[in-house]
Amino acid sequence: MNILEKYNKRAKEINSLLCVGLDADFKKIPERFLALEFPQFEFNKWIIEETHEYAAAYKPNSAFYEARGDKGIKELKMTSDYLAERYPDIVRILDAKRGDIGNTNQGYVDFIFDWLNFDAVTIYPYLGLEAVQPFLDRKDKAIIILCRTSNSGAKDFQDLIVNDVPLWQIVAEKISSEWNKNNNCMLVVGATYPQELKKIRSIAPGITFLVPGVGAQGGNVKEVIDSGINKSGLGLIINSSRGIIFAENPKKEAEITRDEIRKWQPKMKGSS
Repeated sequence: MNILEKYNKRAKEINSLLCVGLDADFKKIPERFLALEFPQFEFNKWIIEETHEYAAAYKPNSAFYEARGDKGIKELKMTSDYLAERYPDIVRILDAKRGDIGNTNQGYVDFIFDWLNFDAVTIYPYLGLEAVQPFLDRKDKAIIILCRTSNSGAKDFQDLIVNDVPLWQIVAEKISSEWNKNNNCMLVVGATYPQELKKIRSIAPGITFLVPGVGAQGGNVKEVIDSGINKSGLGLIINSSRGIIFAENPKKEAEITRDEIRKWQPKMKGSS
């Protein structure tokens, strides 16, 4: 079973496309965790236990752990290992946004997939196929390539017109037609750009999208579903981070977000 199959199986079993972002910003972690030996891990463990019944994926952002040096990296690994042991059917995504020349990327591949034990990672495509090939060669993992990101500054480069089309469209076409030979590519497409999301779905009908920007960033769930769902009622990993993990009641917030997604999505093919 590859990671796409793993995600689809989990999504169908719990009827949810929700990804919970474990962006454990140390400055925002509730005070009761700070006195513990592993505060980020203990906070994440609590969030996981509160939300796992609604989550098809979890996505820590590496920056919040790297900021604490070796302590943070250790707790990031503890988080991944905890999920792998307790909830192996839930997809583990590391939002690390890596991308370098090929031999350097091999180091990232070994670190993220084999030591940290993640199922998937986000990467930049801009150094080209040769550079990211070490990621693509991992048929057992998912490579989530930045295409049309949710931040307001995305337009600075992603909207540049090249041969009469925007750069984000070229990325989507390249990944869909040339890079996805192992059926392990996904795309990052922000919830805050629903028209672009719809266009990218038409370009890449068989590729699953990681969709950040729902919740604190203001992305609209209905627009995301209408623009990006595939013919099987799948094809989306809809991420919410701060809006869930720092809510007064994360469990309830995860349920509300899951229910909002269910409200607009068509029935998944193959689900009960």
